[in-house]
Amino acid sequence: MTETAPSRPAPIPSTTPWLSPAATTYTLFCPPLDSSPHIARDFVTSVLRALGLDALVDAAALCTSELVTNACVHAKGGGSVLWLAVEAWRVRVIVYDGDENPPVIRELTPGGWEEGGRGLYLVDALTEGHWGTAAALPNGGGLVHPDGKAVWFDLAAPRVSTVSSV
Repeated sequence: MTETAPSRPAPIPSTTPWLSPAATTYTLFCPPLDSSPHIARDFVTSVLRALGLDALVDAAALCTSELVTNACVHAKGGGSVLWLAVEAWRVRVIVYDGDENPPVIRELTPGGWEEGGRGLYLVDALTEGHWGTAAALPNGGGLVHPDGKAVWFDLAAPRVSTVSSV
């Protein structure tokens, strides 16, 4: 008997605004180099730690690394741009590249997990399905560079405890 992973529907492009006006954003250009996923991971880690969002660091760093790796491997060209947006209720990471083809969660083979192909499964699991694609780059409510795609994920911001000491 052959085992395959359960089929998951492809992510649906976001129908909500990219970012609220209250979002604080951080931007990084990722050239098409082998070192870009590592640099992007360190960038996201540094910003989140500086903001005291340590609880999100591991998931955000891994998901960021996966999206930037996909951009470097599959979207040949001039690199990618990463936005890290921090809002009171979420952290959103957007990776834009010039390739119009959306990412695809690959079927697992009967032999199990190969060297590659696990990245989007990890992103899906760590974000509880809160990720997707869009066919253009966001820009202050409008869209620019319609010849590429953006892949994004959200992580819920930790709730601040309101317990007071007596």
